[in-house]
Amino acid sequence: MAVTLQTLILTPRPSKMLSSWHRNSHFRASGSVRFSPFITFSPGGSISMPIRACRPSDQDFASSKGLNWAKPLLKIAADNFLPLALIGGVAFGFANPSLGCLADKYQLSKFSTFAIFIVSGLTLRSGEIGAAAEAWPVGIFGLFSILLFTPYFSKLILQVQLQPQEFVTGLALFSCMPTTLSSGVALTHLAGGNSALALAMTIISNLLGIMTVPFSISKFIAAGVGISVPTKQLFKSLVLTLLIPLILGKVLRESITGLSEFVDQNRKLFSKISAIFLSLVPWMQVSRSRSLLLMVKPQVFLVAIWMGTLLHLILLAFNAFSVWSLSVISGDRQSVFAKKENTNAVVLVASQKTLPVLVAVVEQLGGAFGESGLLVLPCVAAHLTQIIMDSFLVNFWLRRDKDLLSNNAKVA
Repeated sequence: MAVTLQTLILTPRPSKMLSSWHRNSHFRASGSVRFSPFITFSPGGSISMPIRACRPSDQDFASSKGLNWAKPLLKIAADNFLPLALIGGVAFGFANPSLGCLADKYQLSKFSTFAIFIVSGLTLRSGEIGAAAEAWPVGIFGLFSILLFTPYFSKLILQVQLQPQEFVTGLALFSCMPTTLSSGVALTHLAGGNSALALAMTIISNLLGIMTVPFSISKFIAAGVGISVPTKQLFKSLVLTLLIPLILGKVLRESITGLSEFVDQNRKLFSKISAIFLSLVPWMQVSRSRSLLLMVKPQVFLVAIWMGTLLHLILLAFNAFSVWSLSVISGDRQSVFAKKENTNAVVLVASQKTLPVLVAVVEQLGGAFGESGLLVLPCVAAHLTQIIMDSFLVNFWLRRDKDLLSNNAKVA
């Protein structure tokens, strides 16, 4: 492709008479521009210099094509950063356990847990909680479901006979945890649900969970496996590792001018930072327990994943049926239990369980229920499974609503 640019005018100094000047100049950039091999001077003192722009090189086209090919992969990685970070932490622990064992030796897990809840406090927006006041009966049910009803399923989980037993115990511990810190609210927002209600249930259940989790573990799990849990010590440890950093992050958010705006404008960045800190914990625990994990048969781990999937399906069915029953009992289609926005919020949030709190609890138990890596690994799988399943559920709800709108439009 040759393009001639019209005359470039230069005025030489009168004292010098120039007749001709031959020169080759090459500029290699993304467009590969080349000057012509000659410049001529007219008698009037002007210089005519044709310029040719050459076609970009094949190498430039190849690099551009490579970037276009990488963009969809980068977008997928950004949208699924948490699952990829958790899977990467587990895989790295298996591949090179020495570094993870060194980090565990210096108790980096306590720092990472503290940092997770500092970030949670920084991203905690409490201004929307008041918007959930109208749906408070649904919120009360959600809190009862999260903290009191669903921990009962741990007794059913403990009836399963599986070796290593830590897989079963870990999932039983997982069922006693409060709801997820972010994914429940995010999925509720995507589904068009009551995000303020989801946020309120998330905040309150995680704060109350510091008090209820030790008692749930002691009542439902410790008695089943014949172990006594130091409830007061566990409560104190959870206050130090969960509540204090959460409050500290919230205080920093509210006291430093402009910090809340900066955090809200960069929520994706802070979410990735939290995911990195969270992935450090399974990395260290898998590194420490690698020799034991390699002794586990793959089919046994698949059974543990299936158990985590089944647990989440049971929680979804339980919460959906309970909300439907309460809406029937209220006898009013306009009741708070009958509103789709509230139903979506409580079904999603009350059916999910948080991994960071489980990790903190396992760390504080100090091996009372077995090897921590074996306890955490099925819970990592269950955490990923519940996010994936709920994302499909949200997509199903959105397609259903879209179909209903299109059918109504046709009827009208």
